[in-house]
Amino acid sequence: MGSSDGAEQEVETEREVTPLELFFDLVFVFALTQVTALMAADPSWLGLLRGIAVLTVLWWAWVGYVWIGTTTDAEEAAPRITMLVAMGTMFLTALAVPGAFGQLSSVAGGERDQALLFGVTYLAVRVMHVLLFVVIGRDKPGVGDAARRLAPGLLTGAGLILVAAFLPPGWPRGLLWLVAIVIDVGSPLVTGTRGWKVSPGHFAERHGLVVIIALGESIVALGVGVADELYSVRIIVSVLVGFTALACLWWLYFDVVAIAAEERLSSAPQEEQTALARDSYNYVHLVMVAGIVLLALGMKKSFDDIDAPLKVTVSFALYGGTAIYLVGHLLFRLRNLGTWNVQRAVCAVLLLVLLPVGTVAPAWVSLVLLMSVLLGLVTYETLHFRESRHRLRERAR
Repeated sequence: MGSSDGAEQEVETEREVTPLELFFDLVFVFALTQVTALMAADPSWLGLLRGIAVLTVLWWAWVGYVWIGTTTDAEEAAPRITMLVAMGTMFLTALAVPGAFGQLSSVAGGERDQALLFGVTYLAVRVMHVLLFVVIGRDKPGVGDAARRLAPGLLTGAGLILVAAFLPPGWPRGLLWLVAIVIDVGSPLVTGTRGWKVSPGHFAERHGLVVIIALGESIVALGVGVADELYSVRIIVSVLVGFTALACLWWLYFDVVAIAAEERLSSAPQEEQTALARDSYNYVHLVMVAGIVLLALGMKKSFDDIDAPLKVTVSFALYGGTAIYLVGHLLFRLRNLGTWNVQRAVCAVLLLVLLPVGTVAPAWVSLVLLMSVLLGLVTYETLHFRESRHRLRERAR
């Protein structure tokens, strides 16, 4: 009887990603495109900070709905309706991204309108998230208690972003955004993971899919940047070089890292599992996605003039964004296995060393150097760890 109950509990907690969740993720695809466009319109240091701030709050809203999918059946009536409504609301939030900080000036009064739209819709998305967890908590008291602990910080952060829309554009609004992000993103660390439940396969797959989404947005940015400029062999080769770099980023995550991390999460005790899911997926994957979005910006701006050196901020986006992505991998392994990946750390440092090169060499040279570092890393790891890599992938199959 005891073993039967245990098996029943196991079946109950294991979930698959549903078509509704994949549909929900399409809004996040558009949101990432908007973030890249926001930074491309103002590729200054302040513009990059604004883009990362917007990405962070959008990511945190998306993360909330991942926990809904891993906690309950997203195809049931209440979750389905709530997620569809939240999806439409989040789409409005993404539409307002270019004016989230009130930096637009094309239409009189438009700055305040877009900032207000962003704040109102973002708060609405978060309120729906809390209400749905309250409904789920009726049948799962532990989840309900955890949601009630989390709600004050979550709603306070979203509320402050709405309040910021009424402040003048500039440092007052930026400061309030910073406070809001600290409260919103920091709340799960304060409230803890007691009461939450996670389906390891579902959780790992959703975050793996969002890495693909981010890489896909980078491919779109690359394609948009050269759509009207395929007039020389150098441009065509540069496009292939950029695509190869993106393919290397995919390889570095999905060849081994994603498999090992899911295996680690699945084998962790229940009390450790939720904290591990929160830290290594919610927090660390934000670092990875931020790095990919910056890289997308760097690639897009590189093709503005493939023969000219990059601006300092664009060079940082290209090389620094990739380094940030690798730092995310280092943190991911450290949190999951408690060890460092030396070769990825070396490559991250090497990419930062190449930052000044990007400001003096033609853009196509920067792309070649970036690809060379990543291709060298992929080749080294594939050959050097081929036996352990083979065992891990066979075990996963």
